[in-house]
Amino acid sequence: MPYLELAGFGSVALIRSSDLHFDLLSALVERWRSETHTFHFPCGECTVTLEDVAMQLGLPIDGSPVTGVSSFTDLAALCYQLLRESPEDGDKYFSGIKFTWLKAKIGQLSATATEGELMCAVRAYIMHMIGAVLMPDANEDSVHLSYLPLLADLSTARSYSWGSAVLATLYRELCRATEPHVKDIGGCLILLQSWALYRMPFLARVSYQPYLYPLPLRWTTRLGIGKSCDVPIYRLRIEQHAREGFIWMPYQRPEITNVVPSSALVDSHI
Repeated sequence: MPYLELAGFGSVALIRSSDLHFDLLSALVERWRSETHTFHFPCGECTVTLEDVAMQLGLPIDGSPVTGVSSFTDLAALCYQLLRESPEDGDKYFSGIKFTWLKAKIGQLSATATEGELMCAVRAYIMHMIGAVLMPDANEDSVHLSYLPLLADLSTARSYSWGSAVLATLYRELCRATEPHVKDIGGCLILLQSWALYRMPFLARVSYQPYLYPLPLRWTTRLGIGKSCDVPIYRLRIEQHAREGFIWMPYQRPEITNVVPSSALVDSHI
């Protein structure tokens, strides 16, 4: 955890599981407009913002852009340099690393691991989080290697605007999901679902869950959001309650400010 916190991923690493309700997500996608990157609800237009990323996930939203080369001449050398091990040919997918290999790499960590081995395991853990939780591709089981060089020095990894990259990926996936032939969606769906439930609590049957941090944990522990409804029910609830029941500024409520750490407010001026 100290290394994950050093790299800026300490908060989001606490989200160990997800209880996604795809009927709810589908009802949101129906109201997404690609022209404006906003949802159209009876209360007006709204969208997931950098504030939501910072408050919900604790990721940095200011700093250098998350970018890099898209292809590598020697994948094995890059992996060996930063992970101290190279995937077998069967575990490599174009310019990415499969999740199964990353999980195995993390699982190899022993109680007597050296600092260098710990740092390699942390890089593997962050890569898995990026590919499986923060910026997943709906059609793949691997994470692109372009993120790995940004984790070479964990003390400078938090200088990148990971939150902006997560938000941009979610926008892109929402736009893609509105196309008639598309039947899946990627991006940080944990963020999208939690954003919707904090602003439209009438969508959750279990609204008395304790407030925890990171904020999505409120919907992934114990009873979660309750029994899932189908898309028509979520449509109806949004139509009936969003005009009066939408919460525009949920993070100013005392029960939330009491659990959100000061580190999530560092970039509040953004």
